[in-house]
Order: sequence, then structure tokens, then C-alpha cells
Amino acid sequence: QEQVAESGGGAVQVGGSLRPSCTVSGPTYKNYCMGWFRQSPGKEREAVAHNDRDGGTTYADSVKGRFTISKDDARNTAYLQMNNLKPEDTAMYYCAAIEPIFCNDLISGYRGQGTQVTVSS
Repeated sequence: QEQVAESGGGAVQVGGSLRPSCTVSGPTYKNYCMGWFRQSPGKEREAVAHNDRDGGTTYADSVKGRFTISKDDARNTAYLQMNNLKPEDTAMYYCAAIEPIFCNDLISGYRGQGTQVTVSS
């Protein structure tokens, strides 16, 4: 059974940067589609960024130009470079991974416990 573990969240001030990472362990497969979701109290879960099946990337409008997702397939690890952070980016960030054939249903894949990101003004 695959396990997903996130790390690298934290507390920063407005305009700061963070680079959480996410690793899939125990896999029998590599080259997972991977992506990030976030949720804060009282708000719906939001898809932040993910790798597409064709190798492209998709971002939420709210993070375009500030966040960059990257992936190291050899390590089954994804990163989310977050720059110019804003208070509204404060949330629990969750990583998900799924076999490429199911990339369009990433939320149904393997998920971690999340890493908290807090941005203060």
C-alpha cells in the first residue's frame, strides 16, 4: 500500500516563500501523477496545482505566477515552490498521487496527512 508524506510547510510573513515536498513510499509504480490541494477552516477544498497526464501542469488561478509544481520521478517526490505568499494562502496543504491513467481523478488517489502553511501579515 502506497503512503504519501508531506513536509516543508511552516509559518512565514507576507511575501515569503516555502517549498513543501511530498513523497510516495512503498510504490510498485513510478511516474505517478501528483498534485497539491489545500483547505482552510470554513472553506472548500481547492485544487492548487497538479501534473497533467501529458506532462503539463495546471494551476489554480489564485496561485498562477506564484506557485510552481515540479516532480522528481526517480524519487517519487513532488515539490511545490510557493513564492510571494499571501495571507489567503494559509491552509493545510495536501498532496495526492495516482497512476497516470487515472490522472483526471487525482483527488481519489493516495493522499497524505497534510502540511500546514501559515502566512501572516
